[in-house]
Amino acid sequence: MKYSTAIAVAAASVANAGFCDDAFNEFGNFFCPNPVKQIKYSGLDIPGKYRAVASMDKSGACTYKDKPYSGPIAPFDEDLMAIFRGPCNLAEFAVFTPVATGKKRDVAKPYTKRDVPHHKRHGHQHLHHKKHPVEAEVEVEAEEKETEVEAEVEDGENEAEAELELEKRAEMVTAVINGVVQTWENNYFGPAATATAKASAATYAAGTTAATSAKSSKTTAAAAASASADTSFDDVGDFKRAAYYNAAEQVADGLVFLGNVGDDAVSGTFDTVWGASLALANEDGTKAAASPTVLKDAVLPDNTEIIIASDVECGADDCGTIRPGSVAYKGWSGPTKVFIAKFKMPLTGKTGFNQDMPAWWLLNGGITRTAQYGGCSCWKGDNSSPIEGGCGEVDVFEVLRAGDTKAKSTFHFAAGTGDSHYFDRPVDKYINVALVFQASSSTASIKVLSDDFAFPTSLTSDQVEDMVADEKEFSLLSLMTFGAL
Repeated sequence: MKYSTAIAVAAASVANAGFCDDAFNEFGNFFCPNPVKQIKYSGLDIPGKYRAVASMDKSGACTYKDKPYSGPIAPFDEDLMAIFRGPCNLAEFAVFTPVATGKKRDVAKPYTKRDVPHHKRHGHQHLHHKKHPVEAEVEVEAEEKETEVEAEVEDGENEAEAELELEKRAEMVTAVINGVVQTWENNYFGPAATATAKASAATYAAGTTAATSAKSSKTTAAAAASASADTSFDDVGDFKRAAYYNAAEQVADGLVFLGNVGDDAVSGTFDTVWGASLALANEDGTKAAASPTVLKDAVLPDNTEIIIASDVECGADDCGTIRPGSVAYKGWSGPTKVFIAKFKMPLTGKTGFNQDMPAWWLLNGGITRTAQYGGCSCWKGDNSSPIEGGCGEVDVFEVLRAGDTKAKSTFHFAAGTGDSHYFDRPVDKYINVALVFQASSSTASIKVLSDDFAFPTSLTSDQVEDMVADEKEFSLLSLMTFGAL
């Protein structure tokens, strides 16, 4: 294990032989002699700014504006999407986020949970959509109901009977009041919201674009905004499984599969200026699909990328700039969150651009919703950008040369750094890898978990803490610290 302090450097120079005394240079990349099981990055609480896309259009115009950031893991507290590149066999994938508790720093606002409409299913596949909190256009009515419930409790109403009665009602509101979770009826949604929700579901089935997303119901937009808001939870209590994919069972819950495969006739768009936009992906991840489709249980082909986002569509004004004609979904935001993947990366023997070079990385959602490879995104910005990679990329597990069996990690942003220690590429067996962003310690930890990790529906705080805790075997741990000029 090596302790290192990384000075803020450009992405091209983050791999430094000095990160271990005996690193060796292999085709321009430095590696320490032995693999590790955990790479832990601390000191993420470095304020900065990046150049966010202010506007883009089909003519090729792209303008930028400064966006400052600060916080315990900023800018990685913004919404992130996971990307896998083949050859890769993704068996399971999950995102865990903190459950609201009485430790929440901000005053809890009443919210409702409503089902996002199911979209077209594909064969025996199961693509479930999470219930997302809806921000209160109904807040006043909710507060009135809160008073009624409190009055009932004060009057000595039997709690079990009251709970049963609440369960019979159509729409419920839940809030944390004085550290206690309370639930009451909400009757106000308005006829327009129901009608537009149905219209939104119909549009989605035909392939949603940014323009149609803007026409979604206020309820859908509010749900998206609430679901992605930074709730500033303390690292206490349980973590809910916000999204889950199981390849063998063909289940996708709370997430969608996307790709840069836009097709005007199917999903997303394509033009000769920006190329293919983000689109719903087919079961192979190679073409556009008309509706959300579950990635099949197979090896993702060489140089094929699949993007995993939440199933929450962007509203009119809550995702920043979106490329015209593109589909637009949110990733997962918040200062504390857990990404876990079970995968293997078989050798194919192919050579050429990105051949036999599998990878798992995360991108700021603002990159994918504009032009990930088209030169108009917050990743690079423009000539006024503080540094390339500004809004955030995390290379969790990346093979850098065709056929190599070593995978590295790198952070791309203003204070970017990477480690010369590496993980063994799992060529013939599945491994479980967790990436944990922990606000309380300003830490990002990448750790290989035990083979028997079972992707439960929730995690305790102790389980998450174990994922962040230092690997017990001293030689299998590398500690990195971000620095500033």
